[in-house]
Amino acid sequence: MSPYPLHTILFMDIETVSQCPVFDEVPDEWKELWRAKAGALVQREKEPTTPEELYGKAAIYAEFGKVVCISCGIISGHPNERKLLLKSFYGDDEKDVLTRFYDLLHKWGSEGQKYLCAHNGKDFDFPYLCRRMIIHGMRLPHVLNLAGKKPWEIPHIDTMELWKFGEFKSFISLNLLAHALGVPTPKDDIDGSQVGEVYWRQKDLARIAAYCQKDVATVAQVYLRIHGEELILPENIEIKA
Repeated sequence: MSPYPLHTILFMDIETVSQCPVFDEVPDEWKELWRAKAGALVQREKEPTTPEELYGKAAIYAEFGKVVCISCGIISGHPNERKLLLKSFYGDDEKDVLTRFYDLLHKWGSEGQKYLCAHNGKDFDFPYLCRRMIIHGMRLPHVLNLAGKKPWEIPHIDTMELWKFGEFKSFISLNLLAHALGVPTPKDDIDGSQVGEVYWRQKDLARIAAYCQKDVATVAQVYLRIHGEELILPENIEIKA
């Protein structure tokens, strides 16, 4: 069974894109900074490439990317009738997206111990959010602020870390883990590599939010499966406007 009360866990996922649609539109001073950052990436590529051609990967670095969608979910109810309520914050104004999510965290986490759960969250989602909030001059919400906390006091759960069982070198995608555990993965549209194109070329934020929500539902189901809990029925997964 879950070592934490399920209602105290906020399952989440973020989607990020590069600051500009193409490298040519990046301000000159940032072009040089990206070339310096991307130098190591070029060496790791199997095919010959350049920093300019790799600009699409800027989305995964908080200094060169931005958050366009944050989706989250909360589990409620008894084991036989559990529900997962999903909600997304998305838009072109990153600070507005972050502020609305901050307000949710402030209200949700104001009483008792609360936890955040994401797949690879400790290495990506949580630090990315912290960095972007600081860049915008925002204060970090308590549940994201790790300053002064001992390792056992950090309220972050990572399904990838849970699956490692102490192993350091292993990486597993959420999709693979879900399939290995027999968890349904309703990914019938885009994948993470297409988010930038859907955002910059198609201007379809709603589509990105729908994809992000599916990831959150999968993270929640994977967490339940790892801890021997009953999965949530598809009809009990709701989206809050």
